[in-house]
Amino acid sequence: MKENVNYATIPKKKNNWWKEVKRNKDCYLLLLPYMSVFTLFTVIPVLASIGLSFTYFNLLEPPQWRGWLNYIRLFLDDDVFLIAVKNTLVFAFVTGPISYFACLIFAWLINELPPKLRAFMTLVFYAPSISGSAFVIWKYILSGDMYGLLNSTLMKWGILTEPVQWLTNPLYNMKFIIVVQLWLSLGASFLAFIAGLQSIDKSMYEAGAIDGIRNRWQELWFITLPSMKPQLMFGAVMQIAASFGVSSICMELAGFPSTNYSARTVVTHIYDFGTVRYEMGYASAIATVLFVAMIITRNIIGKLLKTD
Repeated sequence: MKENVNYATIPKKKNNWWKEVKRNKDCYLLLLPYMSVFTLFTVIPVLASIGLSFTYFNLLEPPQWRGWLNYIRLFLDDDVFLIAVKNTLVFAFVTGPISYFACLIFAWLINELPPKLRAFMTLVFYAPSISGSAFVIWKYILSGDMYGLLNSTLMKWGILTEPVQWLTNPLYNMKFIIVVQLWLSLGASFLAFIAGLQSIDKSMYEAGAIDGIRNRWQELWFITLPSMKPQLMFGAVMQIAASFGVSSICMELAGFPSTNYSARTVVTHIYDFGTVRYEMGYASAIATVLFVAMIITRNIIGKLLKTD
């Protein structure tokens, strides 16, 4: 026999989430324009790309469901993708850490300069990253004919007897592309570190001196770095995006496609299938794999910086 329960006497669970929204409605109202744009142009396209990765879609016909076939083809039947992954990992593990620490060290050194000189040096270091075609200079330096700056100089000195194809030879092109990428890498992360250093309360260094800190390296380790963890995390995310997303520099310097796919990256692979072959479903599968790899890398770095 079922026991009669008077549901009216049971207290209703308070909707704490809705109360929190009502309490901070002004803040959410201010966030609404940005969140609307972010959802429309970032969240929805990402979700749509993940959905299209399970289809065959050529932009002319409706998407056709293929299940996991794109991913099976990607990992088991696409040798060029494996080359692209290898090159992307080289970029990520070489240019990522080097440019990250270079941004931090240069920002730390420049922060010690007088204000006017600091502003000028910040512009000098930051300018290449905002000049979209700055690497055209390197195309002239590394040109494969005898008029290229590097070839003409080495031939003038007697080191070379004939020009070398620096950007089309698989033995050299990736090395020079990495150098150019490092030259362009002092961007948003560099500015974030400058801002983080400027925001540190100077009294913390005085308190540190009283507590026994005796040199600048101890200040950096015990005061400066712990005080700018948000900027360090932002810089890490930006460097992850830059190193995993390298593409235009490879296509401009090494050509598209590069010799023996020697400068192929995951993003140029996406560009090939998405805008040249119009296999949008397969391109979406590649983009999804790259997206997951970037999220995993970001979480690992977040744990190392202990910001989560």
